[in-house]
Amino acid sequence: MMRRATLIVLLVLMAGQAAVAARAASPPLRIGYSDWPGWVAWQIAIDKGWLTQAGLDMKFDWFDYSASMDAYAAGQIDADLVTNTDALVMGAGGARNVIVLITDYSSGNDMIVARPGIKSMRDLLGRKIGVEVGLVDHLLLLDALGQAGLKASDVTLVNVKTNETPQVLASGQVDAIAAWQPNAGLAMKALPGAHPIFTSAEAPGLIYDVLSVNPASLASHRADYLKLIGVWDRIVRYINDPKTQADAVQIMSARVGLTPAQYQRLLAGTHLIGVEDAKKLFRKAPDLGSIYGSTQNADAFNVRNAVYKQPQKIDSYIDPSLTAAQP
Repeated sequence: MMRRATLIVLLVLMAGQAAVAARAASPPLRIGYSDWPGWVAWQIAIDKGWLTQAGLDMKFDWFDYSASMDAYAAGQIDADLVTNTDALVMGAGGARNVIVLITDYSSGNDMIVARPGIKSMRDLLGRKIGVEVGLVDHLLLLDALGQAGLKASDVTLVNVKTNETPQVLASGQVDAIAAWQPNAGLAMKALPGAHPIFTSAEAPGLIYDVLSVNPASLASHRADYLKLIGVWDRIVRYINDPKTQADAVQIMSARVGLTPAQYQRLLAGTHLIGVEDAKKLFRKAPDLGSIYGSTQNADAFNVRNAVYKQPQKIDSYIDPSLTAAQP
């Protein structure tokens, strides 16, 4: 009996050591993030060690936005922080992904910026607008035109990389641009008198920002992603709490080389979404107050503008269960 008990103890110890070794040999989960307030917010958890506290072995990799999508498509990262529109673009291109978390929606940071003298969207009739065709602010532009009673054919679209829109507007090549922050702000700085004539605050829910995960990684590490969503909720509460907001803004601004005062303005144009609000947005509905309705709208935009040919199966891109499981 003594030998058997000793053998059992040894086997348990060996199994434990093997498990530790396996974890040590396993690379951390890698998540791509880039320069957008709802994603820079993760820097708070990174700097404060909240990921480790939650028992997570994860590494956040900093990218230019489009480069993060390229890295995801190449299998270099397990998950990426993108818009729901671009989650569809990645998936249609063969990089399947599943939205498990809604971080925020744009509430003013995406905008149509016009040169001096242009007062409204109606004033753009017959004029040139610089926009990166097929990306999210093209969608915003079409919504803005529609609200003004205009069609895309009523203006001339000039395809411009988003990070080049400030120079293009300042040079006089176009009369307005569609861009997100910080590019929109740089455009107004480069051309004194340039100003927003429409922002995403006038189209809430048109642009959701999300964490989209490789399906295989999600299947293998579901418990980790569940914990990660809990960390996100902690981040949102830390930013929104008046007692800790200054520290949060200090961390976020330092990550992108801005002053806290400059970053506070960018944060104001981003509607951060905690777990309780996200549960409501994960309901199935055809309107922009649902991630399903918003993503369906984005899919129609992508097909209509030949971003990809075939409509996507929206349900396959969205997994509300991890958010629903949060306490």
